[in-house]
Amino acid sequence: MKAELIRCGWVLEKTHDLERLLGFLAARDNDLAPRFEPLCDSLADVYFSNRYPGFDFEDPDWPSLQKNICAAGELLGLVKARIANSTAAPPGAAAGFNLQAGAVHAQP
Repeated sequence: MKAELIRCGWVLEKTHDLERLLGFLAARDNDLAPRFEPLCDSLADVYFSNRYPGFDFEDPDWPSLQKNICAAGELLGLVKARIANSTAAPPGAAAGFNLQAGAVHAQP
């Protein structure tokens, strides 16, 4: 999601708050925002329960987690294709970034 935001001109911010990142994506009227939303909602719940012990009262929902992995893989493929197909950075976009293995790396 951060790679897509950067592609759209967002200035990189250190955050793991998926709902906040989704808000930035939606504020840019990005067409991937509705596809990211259910994944963000689901992962935000899992993140919270794993991050803060005592809230993990239930066993993991493995089928749901597998579905999330597939959805994340599909979104990663879409974002990577958009980056690969971009011939010029959009106005205000940070140039010099490369997407490798799902992470954004600054290029010299």
